[in-house]
This record gives sequence, structure tokens and C-alpha cells, in this order.
Amino acid sequence: QEHLVESGGGLVQVGDSLRLSCAVSLFSHYTVGWFRQAPGKEREFVGAIRWTSGRTHYADSVQGRFTLSRDNAMNTVFLEMNSLKSEDTAVYYCAISPLWITTDHSQYHSWGQGTQVTVSS
Repeated sequence: QEHLVESGGGLVQVGDSLRLSCAVSLFSHYTVGWFRQAPGKEREFVGAIRWTSGRTHYADSVQGRFTLSRDNAMNTVFLEMNSLKSEDTAVYYCAISPLWITTDHSQYHSWGQGTQVTVSS
């Protein structure tokens, strides 16, 4: 059973950058997805990366601002977030799926505990 741990969240200003990390306990052939959930809103797909190929896919709302990468030696996926906006404020979660490409959170499992990102104007 995989175990994921997110880190790197914090309080930043509009226009700032932040890098989130998702450490994965076991290696497998899977997709690592990032989702976010703001208060009173449904969980929203942010982006996903296929572990074996490094192929990525992003939500339109973050395309061009967020970048996913992975470090095989560290078993870690990074979400680099640039030009942050107030609407990016949310708890960010990572999870894994055997599928590619899926933006449906019900297709993911082994969710981390989440990390809070707050973008202040």
C-alpha cells in the first residue's frame, strides 16, 4: 500500500512562487495527481504526471503557471507554482492512480493529508 506525504505549503503573496512536494513510499507504475480543495468547494484537479514517462497534464486554470516534475531517486513529485493568484488558495493533495489520463478524483487513491497554500493579496 502506497503512502503519500505532501509538504511545502505556506502563506505567500499574489505573484509569488511556491514548490510543493509529494513523497511516495513505494515505487510502482502509476500516475501521481495533484488536486486542491478550497473551503466550500469541490476537490479540483490541478495536474498529473506519469511516473514512468514523465508525461504531464494540467488543468486549464494552472496551465503555463504550474509545472510538475519528479525525482526518481527521491521517489518524490514536485509541483512548482508560479505567478500565484488569490484563487489558488486551497488545501493541496496528491494521490495516485493506475490510469492515464484521469482528472476524476474518484480514480485516485492513497491520498496524502494535504498541505495548505494561502495566497494573500
